[in-house]
Amino acid sequence: MEAATSSRILPHMNFNPNSTSSCPRAKSMSIFFNTSKVSANSTSNDKRSSVARGLCLSRPVQKDLDGRTFCSTGVCTYPSDVFESYSHATEEKIGVMLLNLGGPETLHDVQPFLFNLFADPDIIRLPRLFRFLQRPLAQLISVLRAPKSKEGYAAIGGGSPLRKITDEQANAIKLALETKEVPANVYVAMRYWHPFTEEAVHQIKRDRITRLVVLPLYPQYSISTTGSSLRVLRDMFRDDTYLSRLPVAIIQSWYQREGYIKSMADLIEKELQVFPDPEEAMIFFSAHGVPVSYVEDAGDPYKDQMEECIFLIMQELKSRGINNDHTLAFQSRVGPVEWLKPYTDEVLVELGQQGVKSLLAVPVSFVSEHIETLEEIDMEYKELALESGIVNWGRVPALNCTPSFITDLADAVIEALPSAMAISTSNTTTEEAENDIVGYAIKMLFGSILAFILLLSPKVILAFRNYIP
Repeated sequence: MEAATSSRILPHMNFNPNSTSSCPRAKSMSIFFNTSKVSANSTSNDKRSSVARGLCLSRPVQKDLDGRTFCSTGVCTYPSDVFESYSHATEEKIGVMLLNLGGPETLHDVQPFLFNLFADPDIIRLPRLFRFLQRPLAQLISVLRAPKSKEGYAAIGGGSPLRKITDEQANAIKLALETKEVPANVYVAMRYWHPFTEEAVHQIKRDRITRLVVLPLYPQYSISTTGSSLRVLRDMFRDDTYLSRLPVAIIQSWYQREGYIKSMADLIEKELQVFPDPEEAMIFFSAHGVPVSYVEDAGDPYKDQMEECIFLIMQELKSRGINNDHTLAFQSRVGPVEWLKPYTDEVLVELGQQGVKSLLAVPVSFVSEHIETLEEIDMEYKELALESGIVNWGRVPALNCTPSFITDLADAVIEALPSAMAISTSNTTTEEAENDIVGYAIKMLFGSILAFILLLSPKVILAFRNYIP
């Protein structure tokens, strides 16, 4: 796929991961809003005034939340008033919601942050019969893992810098949009710590936003990142009178955007020059992993999108005459399940044994510095690499507020605006109906008892400590 392809702005929440795209090399999933495809190479004026007529869908038929079909072919057009309304954007109150993970800001926040993380059914996917164990299990894991996690956060200053950096990115995107004559309020929506997604949504309602673009700060889509936040949004928007009528567009993934690819290539090219022999250095892409079951059973496109992202970055580097060897591995695995391979720590040892002397680590799935770059890569993996025989170690910094990167995200927002459409209201689902107060209390009671029993079992504690880093 060419680096000029656009970000994905796709429909409803349910998706078929096995579908094939009508666009070359595109692997799209459907979300729950409108679908559009806009060239990343179009000029700013074009982006503010028009939308391409040829719209690429991952499936020939898409349905809204109520199951109504709204597109029956691979090429779909929208009513003219949807596009014309954008020409009056200055009369509207535009909002941009940045989705991110969140992180503990103090050591005191670590355990409750971990509880929020593991209480998410998109992080620990339990069978329906055992979902009442979700919160008790999250409590168990967070208590067991907190001491070691606190050590990691203490090593980088006592807390995660993610909120500070994301706030800076939000302000930079706001300024970039203003320079393009698209004033907007930009909101930070963290999944597991403040400001929570729910807090951002409530502020959007208070500000009476009339058109919203949801922009995940994850280049590649995964069920456990973007998908989890979108599930929360779906539930909040579906039953709220104001939100259900709010025109919304979601940029599902943007790893293919030319601006992002070139920004990554710029950083890699710059950091390679630090090595004594830049041409001999191996480019080591380290991405956050996900359980294999997410990909094989749930259809998560993360692995395919990550591999395609690496392909595009290397193509850009080759166009600049940079032909270094490269490899991809996955870091940050947790728990007694199989995660995407190869594992970063194992590959580092293998490369040292193979005689690789210079290695440039590229945290390709992270656009902000946080514990997995500052502690896991910069400290743990660097130490392991040097012990394994690597002599020259370097690391590409996260994009953070790199001007070209911020400008590209602002362009992605502008391209998405015309496709924003209201969400249809829907009835309460069967699953929600089952979650009545009495049933919830009973499940929590039995779950808490089981968790207490597990906490008293030395074997269980030892097992978790062995599996949880």
